[in-house]
Amino acid sequence: MLAELHRSVRLLYTGRSKNARRFRYGLIIFDALSIIYFIFTAAVEQTPLLHGINVALGVLILIDLAARLWVSPNPWKEFRRIYTLADVIVISSLLLAPLFTAELAFLRILRGLRLIHSYHLIRDLRRESRFFRLHEDSVLAAVHLFVFIFVTTSFVFVFAFDEQAGSAAYIDALYFTVATLTTTGFGDITMTTPGGKLLTVFIMVVGVALFIQLARAVFQPSKVHYKCSECGLNRHDPDAVHCKHCGASLKIETGGGDA
Repeated sequence: MLAELHRSVRLLYTGRSKNARRFRYGLIIFDALSIIYFIFTAAVEQTPLLHGINVALGVLILIDLAARLWVSPNPWKEFRRIYTLADVIVISSLLLAPLFTAELAFLRILRGLRLIHSYHLIRDLRRESRFFRLHEDSVLAAVHLFVFIFVTTSFVFVFAFDEQAGSAAYIDALYFTVATLTTTGFGDITMTTPGGKLLTVFIMVVGVALFIQLARAVFQPSKVHYKCSECGLNRHDPDAVHCKHCGASLKIETGGGDA
């Protein structure tokens, strides 16, 4: 019976059936909603109700993580993935909240690393969404930039503003992060401590790199990811039937009616 359960769970996470795809899309919706919740509660005083919601979310994320490790052919490799380690941090901050200071709540936004970063979900999107096939690099770059902005915003809020300042200070932290990232630098909000100045440098260096990556993905000619079995070239025109490098036949998955 355990073997049958293992097979059923594995098919949900890796299978190609309609139910499996719906399940994976459901997980992404859950990920997105949990991230929105973490963003909006980052600067909110923690009440018993919020603590209860946090514990419930922690349990759900833990179940998802345990299931992914259980069905993975290489659990140790799966555990070492960056988004799995992020989930461990998020789960710890949710289930061990009394042992964590409020300042560490910003780590929960690392949950954003789970968005899109699933091989099987990417495969589903490549097959079923023409938009994703044409703009995969842009979507992934936007997710990376989104996660970076809100993790660093929460970091700035914790270490540069009074924790009692509330949502207005969180908006100021977001404003400072975006202004620094885009090198606009209005100067109305500045860091005065050595640690704050080092944080500003980090935001500029990493943030600008991510921003440029997104801009390049948006404006460069659209390509789809598909590895040629002969030469290994993994970027091709959406309607390519032969590899431009070696001429081998390609079988790029499409969404049925899409050309």
